[in-house]
Amino acid sequence: MKDIASLVSANALALGIALAAGWSAPALMLVYWAQSVIIGLAYVMRMLSLQRFSTDGLKMNGRPVPATPAARLRVVVFFAFHYGVFHAVYLAFLLGEGGAVFDRWLAVAVVAFVLNHAYSYRYNRALDRRGEPNLGTLMFTPYLRIVPMHLTLILGGLLGTGTTTLLLFGMLKTVADVAMHVAEHRQLRRAPAPP
Repeated sequence: MKDIASLVSANALALGIALAAGWSAPALMLVYWAQSVIIGLAYVMRMLSLQRFSTDGLKMNGRPVPATPAARLRVVVFFAFHYGVFHAVYLAFLLGEGGAVFDRWLAVAVVAFVLNHAYSYRYNRALDRRGEPNLGTLMFTPYLRIVPMHLTLILGGLLGTGTTTLLLFGMLKTVADVAMHVAEHRQLRRAPAPP
């Protein structure tokens, strides 16, 4: 629960800064974009550091993925490329909106997420080493982060870029963060212990 409280606090800090500084929704989305990139990098490092892992249910090109270091590397490269393309498109959109803000408050909000996810990374990596996490689950979990961005981009066009959109995005994003955290920890608890 302490880690969920920390995550909600980091989201509340970012939303509070955005409201106090009069940011638009695209400016707040830039903070969350940075957080999503940080999470993607953490997952790449986690997947690369796996010594024991399962690939049950994971397929590439219609074929089951073997639980080998070479296959793990192919999965990581695929994830990094695919996740990276999504985020490059989002960044281009955010910068094209003209509402992105690059100031010290952006840095403060991003650092709050860096600290939160650095702790999470260390904790989750230790759990990974005690079990055999599913590589496919690790690869797909970060995509939950993209859902609130999609919804905000779609609804943002209808609602505009004012306070309503800012609050809507902040709430969707916080719910997605907590859902991702709970799903990840459920998956880690289910990971089989090594023989």
